[in-house]
Amino acid sequence: MTTHAPAPATLPMTRAAAEKKYPAKMPRHGNASVYRIVVIGLLAIAVLAPVGLILYQSFLSAAFFSPRATFGLDAYRYVFTDKNFYEALATTTIFSFGMVAIAVPLGALVAFLITRTDIKGKRLLEILVLVPMFISSIVLAFGYTVSVGPTGFVSLFIRSLIGFVPWNIYSLPGMILIAGLSHVPHVYLYVSASMRNLPSDLEEAARTTGASIWQVSRDVTLPMVLPSLIFAASLNILLGFETFGIPLVLGDPNGIMVLTTYIYKLTTLFGTPTYQLMAVVAVVLILITLPLVWAQRKLLRNARKYVAMGGKGARVATLKLGGSGQLIALFIIGLWLFVSVLLPIGGIAVRAFVDAWGEGVNLFDQLTLANFDHLLEVPSLVRGIVNTVILSVVGGAVAVGIYLMVGLAGHRNWGASNTLLDYIVLLPRALPGLVIGLAFFWVFLFVPFLTPLRPTLVSIFVAYVVVGLSYGLRLLQGTLLQVAPELEESARTTGATIGRTWRDVVIPIVRPGLAGAWALIMIIFLREYATGVYLMGAGTEVIGSLMVSLLQTGAMNTIAALALISVVLTGAGLALALRLGAKIHD
Repeated sequence: MTTHAPAPATLPMTRAAAEKKYPAKMPRHGNASVYRIVVIGLLAIAVLAPVGLILYQSFLSAAFFSPRATFGLDAYRYVFTDKNFYEALATTTIFSFGMVAIAVPLGALVAFLITRTDIKGKRLLEILVLVPMFISSIVLAFGYTVSVGPTGFVSLFIRSLIGFVPWNIYSLPGMILIAGLSHVPHVYLYVSASMRNLPSDLEEAARTTGASIWQVSRDVTLPMVLPSLIFAASLNILLGFETFGIPLVLGDPNGIMVLTTYIYKLTTLFGTPTYQLMAVVAVVLILITLPLVWAQRKLLRNARKYVAMGGKGARVATLKLGGSGQLIALFIIGLWLFVSVLLPIGGIAVRAFVDAWGEGVNLFDQLTLANFDHLLEVPSLVRGIVNTVILSVVGGAVAVGIYLMVGLAGHRNWGASNTLLDYIVLLPRALPGLVIGLAFFWVFLFVPFLTPLRPTLVSIFVAYVVVGLSYGLRLLQGTLLQVAPELEESARTTGATIGRTWRDVVIPIVRPGLAGAWALIMIIFLREYATGVYLMGAGTEVIGSLMVSLLQTGAMNTIAALALISVVLTGAGLALALRLGAKIHD
């Protein structure tokens, strides 16, 4: 997202000169320091309180609110002697690294074709390749079930042709393949940003020696964007450990568990909530993912060291693919889009308008609107749709305001407090949405003055804000950095306080960017599902969490209708983001 600040007519005098000429008018930094301390303190409470409660709960023998709860290591002893835990841990590791093995090479290739070549339809492709990133993974998983599952539409067609279905999505390889394909946009996002800034001199030199376009991408471009690839790989490993929707929909039917679904299974292991066991697994996840978050921060800070080979005047030109190269490139991206976008969304669209499906069923005879009629007849489902819209539209706007306040606390701040702020912001990334939702459920139970808010949308909103903290702050920081420092310094030299400078200079300039950020945060809130699983109750239903609960009942018709509504809402949000000028590929 880009907001261009107008350049001042003349550069302001230096701060030292201004202090000498207008000693009484120069503002002090005290207000900014107090503001930063307050923001960091409140943010630390919001982030560290649930994490601390998880840690506290893990050392108890029962739920923290139970009078029978005592301190001890019984919960750790149970988990660390449970073979299912080690199976889930091993499966999660294989799942995460397998996902990376698919997503990173394919994402890098797509980024190279779109940013470094003259591929046709580039502008449209830049939008389409990011679509899977904005769709809830549980929606995608359900879409694959009804399109390429054992009795899916595509599977039945293939069986009629060759007599069998040559794939099984209800397996670990199937889960890895689907997750890897759906996470290609996460790789593309970072690698393409790095590739856009590379000069093309070396690539063109390689082409003049007779190297093919594919050899250039492998031997020239790849080494220059290696830091971005490593960052994208670490991000996808982290996302793999956090994934819940795909393993729940595709793995659970065959008894395949990852750590997130293992936590979910522990909910009622003994007939009552086993919060202490869930907390232990959550602590394990934190210990695994925190080093990845730390490594990401280091990679992000050092990435600019490697984007060299050309200064500001470096010439950037696209490589010519030629006729056959265009066909191959478009076929690669088209095939990935077909499998990653068209198959799952198409499956959802068809399933939402039929009341039966399977072998021997003529879909045209089953067309109906009854699935949507049923939604209107069930109050909890209607509330789920309304609540989802309220949380995404209104909650997204409020969240942007919160992220802006946090972003201003770190704006032009290069001290130790900014480093502390960075780590606090990144900490929620070490936690799956399922765990954050569970932690806030405990917080709203544990803190007396928050207890009345637990059965309201406020509890889900707070959890959503924390889940989207890292992404939202990155959006706002990128927008704030578009403001020329000279403009702020000009206001400061006239005696304006930092607060007034932000209010009268910075915020008016970035206001268009805030609108685009709101639309993107709205999409993030629309697609969120795992965070609300434990916070959901009568009156606080949301679409994603309803789908998780309905999976246990097998209400496929209702799930299909909800999934299609989720896709439509997400599509509307994405269209609005583009309309408002959000630049989603940077």
